[in-house]
Amino acid sequence: MSVETQQAPAALADEELAGLDAHWRAANYLAVGQIYLMANPLLTEPLRPEHVKPRLLGHWGTSPGLNLVHTHLNRLIKARDLDAVCVWGPGHGGPAVLANSWLEGSYTETYPDVTRDAAGMGRLFKQFSFPGGVPSHVAPETPGSIHEGGELGYALAHAYGAAFDNPDLLVACVIGDGEAETGPLAASWHSNKFLDPVDDGAVLPILHLNGYKIANPTVLARLPEAELDELLRGYGHDPLYVTGDDPAAVHRALAAAMDTAADRIAALQRAAREEGATERPRWPMIVLRTPKGWTGPAEVDGLPVEGTWRAHQVPLAAVRDNPEHLRQLEAWLRSYRPEELFDEHGVPRPAVLSGIPEGARRLGANPHANGGLLLRELPLPPLEKHAVAVDKPGAGMHEPTHVLGELLEDVMRATAERRDFRLVGPDETASNRLQAVYGASGKAWQAKTLDVDEHLDRHGRVMEILSEHTCQGWLEGYLLTGRHGLFSCYEAFVHIVDSMVNQHIKWLRTTRRLGWRAPIASLNYLLTSHVWRQDHNGFSHQDPGFVDHILNKSPEAVRVYFPPDANTLLSVADHALRSRDYVNVIVAGKQPSFDWLSMDQAVVHCARGAGVWDWAGTEDGTREPDVVLACAGDVPTLEVLAAAQLLRRELPELAVRVVNVVDIARLLPSGEHPHGMSDFEYDGLFTADRPVIFAYHGYPWLIHRLAYRRNGHRHLHVRGYKEIGTTTTPFDMVVSNDLDRYRLVMDVIDRVPGLAVRAAAVRQRMEDARLRHHAYIREHGVDMPEVADWSWEG
Repeated sequence: MSVETQQAPAALADEELAGLDAHWRAANYLAVGQIYLMANPLLTEPLRPEHVKPRLLGHWGTSPGLNLVHTHLNRLIKARDLDAVCVWGPGHGGPAVLANSWLEGSYTETYPDVTRDAAGMGRLFKQFSFPGGVPSHVAPETPGSIHEGGELGYALAHAYGAAFDNPDLLVACVIGDGEAETGPLAASWHSNKFLDPVDDGAVLPILHLNGYKIANPTVLARLPEAELDELLRGYGHDPLYVTGDDPAAVHRALAAAMDTAADRIAALQRAAREEGATERPRWPMIVLRTPKGWTGPAEVDGLPVEGTWRAHQVPLAAVRDNPEHLRQLEAWLRSYRPEELFDEHGVPRPAVLSGIPEGARRLGANPHANGGLLLRELPLPPLEKHAVAVDKPGAGMHEPTHVLGELLEDVMRATAERRDFRLVGPDETASNRLQAVYGASGKAWQAKTLDVDEHLDRHGRVMEILSEHTCQGWLEGYLLTGRHGLFSCYEAFVHIVDSMVNQHIKWLRTTRRLGWRAPIASLNYLLTSHVWRQDHNGFSHQDPGFVDHILNKSPEAVRVYFPPDANTLLSVADHALRSRDYVNVIVAGKQPSFDWLSMDQAVVHCARGAGVWDWAGTEDGTREPDVVLACAGDVPTLEVLAAAQLLRRELPELAVRVVNVVDIARLLPSGEHPHGMSDFEYDGLFTADRPVIFAYHGYPWLIHRLAYRRNGHRHLHVRGYKEIGTTTTPFDMVVSNDLDRYRLVMDVIDRVPGLAVRAAAVRQRMEDARLRHHAYIREHGVDMPEVADWSWEG
């Protein structure tokens, strides 16, 4: 133990110590029972092979440590009447948290058929990792959970997200020592530089070192304690150490550590809130060292198990077939003395329940862990206030994200008192033209400041850290506890959170089937600094593939939008910020671009998701179009309109239809996505048999995948990003990927029957323009005047 940080153990009364130990033993018994048993839950008869599940799934190694922490958090919450939640980071810790929620009664309140008696205990056991049952993780089905334990690294960021703007909340966070090796978790330690002791709650990290992962030792567990202490202090924490394998001694030491941590948190918050302290707090944390698989079998088949990697999953793997394993399992279960813990009906005895808080103070019943219960409507301004004036298409230009930033400033201002909206991003708020928000809130910052710094604010709600993982984790924790937010990111680098958003989408899909989980605010991404305007940063910054990743996920939970101008961006953002239980991806440029639609037109167009821009085409209403020029994305829209203008001039007899797609899921059949079109709608818009030249923001094969079942798919030709990029001019990016206006005109000539011969001279002029462009940029370093100075002439 560290002399500087560890207080003398609290003097637990014998009765309280006995109650803590009884609760811990009961939770351990229930955890083992979930992994192994499908019958005979109270061991009222000798254990037989048929009482054991045919497939043994689950993880024992982490469970006794989690049960210990849960037991002591109960004590702390009850003794101090704390409002607290816990984020359970170790993977596959489901047996422990399910056991504790059953003991406290929140599980039965959520699932009335799993009663708190022998029959309910039997259901609790059988359903675990069983067909039609519940996962082995701390999953959405688990009361009190805001964190999916299926993927490691995000627990601490989630915990801080939950604490932001929750000044009365304590968020405990158990970090497994395997999880502590991940990059996302390593970056998350810096979250304490953003936690405001005045307006935010507190996070109590509990680093649980049991020494092993699946088959290897863990790094932090093998560090000398002095080196570990230096590391954690370097992160800005004041660690308290609890180490041992004697239950009574560990109970006393952990109770003392938790009391000390709670006292220090209260003192730090009091100093900031009442005494005006402004120095960044050095928050306490707990390092808990206990054996992996503690209280389980010491050895199996002559090999050591408890305290080794062999305890990680199922220590006794052949219980149905090996009589010795069956004997050991029964001895293991009876070692907890279940007759002392449960009465003859399977009801937990009073001593087991003596330390459990009541009502909403229970970890499984705290409303912050079911954040939709606390969610309030976001006060969004009327769109007309921020709309740009559009007298006619293409007459003016704006930076779309700058216009959106002014709307977000209003949102920040309107939520200044209630503090339930945050903007997160990896050091890119101003770069992405959203800097107007600084008029209402600065950037959260608790570390050192210098005279040259701008917009740093101890109470700020704009959050920047150059770790996309941490941004994502913060926002997820914030949303899951009942608030609103937006994640702004360079398009190419949002891929860093692919696996995190995957977990969140799975969470949302699961919660939609749980009637007790209230809907939460959607996770909203604004992807800007996108592929077509990363000409200056080069190839490394050019990747539009996040959309492909998102559209592989559950259709009920994902939405992707490509607003082509400022007013459509406002409309889409308004819709996304009002929505619930979605992941919304909005791709929009930050560079000056043409204004195509008025606000009224934009609202209608966005509601429709895809539609004909009759002012841009040359249809006369008397016949079907000869060709459809379709587009999705701001730069593709520009190139399609420029191509339409060229066709109007060069081939005036051609009937051209221009279709703009904002909601990319509209291309899917209605049976595959809630926003999809029927075949009747699709054929009416794109035709069933006419060439469709589709200019798309991202990888072209996505459009083919979305539309492959449509009648006109064989007539569909898609242009998009082909993984060709460099540092070049903006227009050269589209030329290099064959998305430019001249190439689109050539595609029309190549695909409309009869044009190849009749319009050969026009095609040649288009090819010449591409060659002229190539020579011009290499001489002048900028795009040709006919491109740079182009304007719409409808």
